[in-house]
Amino acid sequence: MRVLSLLMIALPSLACAAAPDAWWKGFGDPLLDELVERAASSNLDVRIAASRLDEARANARGSRSAFGPQVDGNASVTKLRGGVNQGVIKVPSTAGGSQAGSFVSPFDTSVVSGGLTMRWEADVFGGFRKTVAASNADAKAADEYGEAVRVMVRAEVARNYIEMRDAEAQMEIVRANVASEEDLLGLIRSRAVAGLASDLDVDRQVAQVAEVRATLPPLDALRLQAVYRIGVLLGEKPEAWEPRMEAKAAEMRAPAVPAELPGELLRRRPDVRRAEQEIAAAMARAGAARADLYPKFFITGLAGRQATDFSGLTLGGGNYFSVGPAVSLPIFNFGKIRSHIAAQDAQLEEAKRQYEEDVLGAFEETRNALVAHDRATKRGLELASGLEAARSSVALSQELYVRGLGDFLSVLDAQRQVFQVEREIAANRSEEFRDAVAVFQALGD
Repeated sequence: MRVLSLLMIALPSLACAAAPDAWWKGFGDPLLDELVERAASSNLDVRIAASRLDEARANARGSRSAFGPQVDGNASVTKLRGGVNQGVIKVPSTAGGSQAGSFVSPFDTSVVSGGLTMRWEADVFGGFRKTVAASNADAKAADEYGEAVRVMVRAEVARNYIEMRDAEAQMEIVRANVASEEDLLGLIRSRAVAGLASDLDVDRQVAQVAEVRATLPPLDALRLQAVYRIGVLLGEKPEAWEPRMEAKAAEMRAPAVPAELPGELLRRRPDVRRAEQEIAAAMARAGAARADLYPKFFITGLAGRQATDFSGLTLGGGNYFSVGPAVSLPIFNFGKIRSHIAAQDAQLEEAKRQYEEDVLGAFEETRNALVAHDRATKRGLELASGLEAARSSVALSQELYVRGLGDFLSVLDAQRQVFQVEREIAANRSEEFRDAVAVFQALGD
């Protein structure tokens, strides 16, 4: 509760963040720009969120109708059949004299009626106003939910696109190493023919070429899986964008990311803004529940006409009407109202706790993303410096082997080291890109 109180005091002083920049353009890839912007409107989760927003806004409009009078019309046609005592007659008796009897005359008629009923409740204790405020807050929360979904979808598209380009980069490295390994295999076979190398060296190099080439199918599977995921994120068939992804892509670059947490973080993140609106809605509902403890004041009215046929529905003696005030006061309802108030208070406390959790999670998520991006950048610098040394060791080991001053195992070890470092550099670069996406997502952009 202490964290919530401090944040609730600090939040009003924070300026609302402007519309976030298109951070995905920082990667310098036009195809990525197209995919991200297309997904922001065509993704199915985004469209579902838009429908929820329409629903919440419709409910908000409906809640405002409580301020006006409620007028209903009614009409009916009723068939009546029965009998009425008309009098008493004397009938002869077998014992002499007379006996009393009844004379009943049956009737058959219709009753046609039509009228209007009116009821208007004065919002004396603010129950309606608080209900409308809750509905408006729900609509704003739904709007923020939609923005949170768009943030998530943009990041998910970018992450999968980076995964796809990472697989492609890894495959290029593998193909280049396969070509290099095959060149070396040709050299070893020539030396073996000349008696300068053993068949064991040839077999080892053949196994090395096969081992490197065997890494291509899993990488291609990862590439295609990322392509299919992007298609689904765009609300289309998984393979819909596969032909476009085959084209040569622009060289991606690392976008600039902030070094520290921005002061307006809590206003930038739609999930935090949504939690604020949920608190406002819960608070308004708690107030509306308390309004049920007090009297309700109404003005009711009734007007109509009855007749025995449709032609009789004219102005005349069959008209009726009534109008007047009414009061309703809860006296004994087995604690139903107070139980409802307690439930709404519990929901308010739940919303506050959820807000605290979202705020702390926002700081944690952003801090983790910034740290991960910073460490990936530093690791990339270390790997780049190690690659030069690894390539030098390959050249030196090959030269020593050709001169007969070194064994072939040293050549294999040097080759494997270069291959591994090259792949680690490509993977780390992709990780740096993904960490940048995580930073922008954590910032609510």
